[in-house]
Amino acid sequence: MHRKLSPVQIDAILPQTQCGLCGYNGCMPYAEALSKAEATIDLCPPGGVPGLMSIAQLLEQDPTPYINEMENKAKPIMVAVVREAECIGCTKCIQACPVDAILGGAKQMHTVIAAECTGCELCIAPCPVDCIDMLVVPDRENNSDHYRTRYQAREKRLQKKVEQPQTKNESSVFLSDKKSYIEAAILRAKTKRL
Repeated sequence: MHRKLSPVQIDAILPQTQCGLCGYNGCMPYAEALSKAEATIDLCPPGGVPGLMSIAQLLEQDPTPYINEMENKAKPIMVAVVREAECIGCTKCIQACPVDAILGGAKQMHTVIAAECTGCELCIAPCPVDCIDMLVVPDRENNSDHYRTRYQAREKRLQKKVEQPQTKNESSVFLSDKKSYIEAAILRAKTKRL
């Protein structure tokens, strides 16, 4: 039996890492799938067993079949750290961060605001020089309401940016320059490793 709740009610108990490890593009899409009984309650590794239990209780489902598996796939609370000396300033991590927890500019060193980082790991894959590490933060509590607010603010900012696009000529010049810079930086990083 599945208790029918709104996605907002379910989203309220999710950790708001926006990591996509559940197979959905963030916490709200997972909450929507749960509300329609299109997803199982065991898909949130950052929530771990406590998260599984909360979802099960809220949806009035038995968590027992999922507990052992969740114990194995649960993720601790982590924070991203940029090895600043290796950062090439490509801004790819900034673009990937769902909560705007990374500061820096093009061709400038980047840094992570640890208190704002959800530990989603989405900044790692796009980094062309692999200069981002994930560190476990054992005594930190998940501040899901704060993370949700930051995520929603970022989404709103990105939507405004889409609504006010650059002229076609400005866009193509910017993208061309950016691509050239990134390619050169990757080549420098590879040469440095040899």
